[in-house]
Amino acid sequence: MTKRKMPAKPEAHRPVRGKQYPGVKGKTVDWAEHVFEEGMLYVRVRFTDQTELCWVLQTAHVILAADLGDWKTGNFKRLALFAQNQSDLR
Repeated sequence: MTKRKMPAKPEAHRPVRGKQYPGVKGKTVDWAEHVFEEGMLYVRVRFTDQTELCWVLQTAHVILAADLGDWKTGNFKRLALFAQNQSDLR
C-alpha cells in the first residue's frame, strides 16, 4: 500500500508590514478621527496619555507625459515632449 501525501495547508494570509511608529506601541487609544481642511485630509489618533499620532494626506495630479504626435501614417511618431512626470505639488 502506497502512502498518499496530504496536500500542503495554504498559509494564512499575513498582512505586509509597513512603516512602524516606535513611540506608539502599547499605547491605549482614546479616540480617532479624520477631518478635511484646506484640501488636505488629517487622520488623528489620540492616546489616553494625551499624545497624538497624526497623518496629513494630500493628493496630487501628475502629468505622466504631454507630447505632440504625428498619426499621418497610422503609427504614432512623437514630434515633441512637453512634460514628463511633473507634479502639481510645489
